[in-house]
Amino acid sequence: MGWGRGAHTDMGAGAVGYGRVGRRVGVLVRGKAGEAGRTGEAGETGEAGEAGEAGEAGEAEETGETGGRRKVLGLLGRSGLLGRSGRSLGRSGLLLGRRLKEFRWPARPVLRLPRTRRGRRRLVQGLMAACVLALLPATWMRLEAGDRVGTTAEAPAREVAVVFGAGLWKGRPTPYLAHRLDAAAELYRTGKVKVVLVTGDNSRVEYDEPDAMRTYLTGRGVPDERIVSDYAGFDSWDSCVRAKKIFGVDRAVLVSQGFHIHRAVTLCRSAGIDAYGVGVDEPRDSVWYYGGVRELAASGKAALDAVFRPDPRFLGPEEPGVTEALANRP
Repeated sequence: MGWGRGAHTDMGAGAVGYGRVGRRVGVLVRGKAGEAGRTGEAGETGEAGEAGEAGEAGEAEETGETGGRRKVLGLLGRSGLLGRSGRSLGRSGLLLGRRLKEFRWPARPVLRLPRTRRGRRRLVQGLMAACVLALLPATWMRLEAGDRVGTTAEAPAREVAVVFGAGLWKGRPTPYLAHRLDAAAELYRTGKVKVVLVTGDNSRVEYDEPDAMRTYLTGRGVPDERIVSDYAGFDSWDSCVRAKKIFGVDRAVLVSQGFHIHRAVTLCRSAGIDAYGVGVDEPRDSVWYYGGVRELAASGKAALDAVFRPDPRFLGPEEPGVTEALANRP
């Protein structure tokens, strides 16, 4: 059956041709009518070629409105309302095409500042209140840690050093974690600690922070029998609670970066450990700034942990690792 000459309308990446024969409508999506016109597949009169030119012209206009129409046409095609050849299913298809043509997609909402002085004042007050609330937990933890944070030279003698995990890269400690382990190895060499408890994440078979930390420490001169691994230190609170309840640590030197050590000391003290923190110095690079910003977000959860003291994700039975390591004579 031949196609009559009819009006064609741009609909995103395709064209819709309304024929006169049989009240049928041809929906030519993404300029396929142009290809049909060149090969003679669309009809006998060659007028599908003109519709194809309109489809190619419509394909050049990539706007939000036409893109939305294109998605609707694609859904209709997959649902069977539009035939694979581009022809509609009778009068209902014609009406649907007209509705899509007339439809106007809503514009995205635009954030506008208050126009009145009172409204702007309230906005500023709200932002200031949000900043205060965000800084309050971190400020409290810094005050709580107080003078219990220093360097490796200032750290008091304790039997145990606790090193918190800080990620792996290709199975090896990241530079930040390596610096923590270097500080722990220095504490051991100077005789300030006798055992190093490495606590980290081993929730996946291919990711094992404690074993990577152990390997690094043995390469820095710490005997393997003086290293104890905690494989369920999923966050700082879990590490502190498990050090106290599972490994029986009462007094310890904590080792971490400066932006994290105040939170670690506060949490371990809340878990019942007499803790002193060694803050490892780092260059002010992008990772350092990211860690500082992350601390603001983590401090809120840490404050709740310190107040409500929930159980860690995995507690498990008591382990004698620290006691046995202390009993071993060098």
